[in-house]
Amino acid sequence: MSAEYRLSRRERQIMDALHQRGRATAAEVQAALPDPPGYSAVRALLRILEAKGHVKHRREGACYVYVPRASRGTARRSALKRVVSTFFQGSVAQAVSALLEAADSRLSDSELDNLQQIIEQARKEGR
Repeated sequence: MSAEYRLSRRERQIMDALHQRGRATAAEVQAALPDPPGYSAVRALLRILEAKGHVKHRREGACYVYVPRASRGTARRSALKRVVSTFFQGSVAQAVSALLEAADSRLSDSELDNLQQIIEQARKEGR
């Protein structure tokens, strides 16, 4: 994975805030961050994220409004691939097992049925 796609902890927090809102000004991003840095630092990080290709902006009145370039679904898949690769040596089965073992609550029958259908579909497709 090339360096331009790696995000710092703070950059990830900013991307999370943008994905949750869909769009936000620098001030709105700052307000959403834990232990937020100063406004200038947030703007600098947004410019860095834009240079890396993760964010774009448009001017609305006197403000810049930032939006993520990738959809939340695309970002989610990319993050999961990184987690599976980094922590589970590429094994989806190990990652799913860890998630099920760490679940804070019991899965409902409908959730288990849904997982079973996903597994059966994967078998049919040879994945």
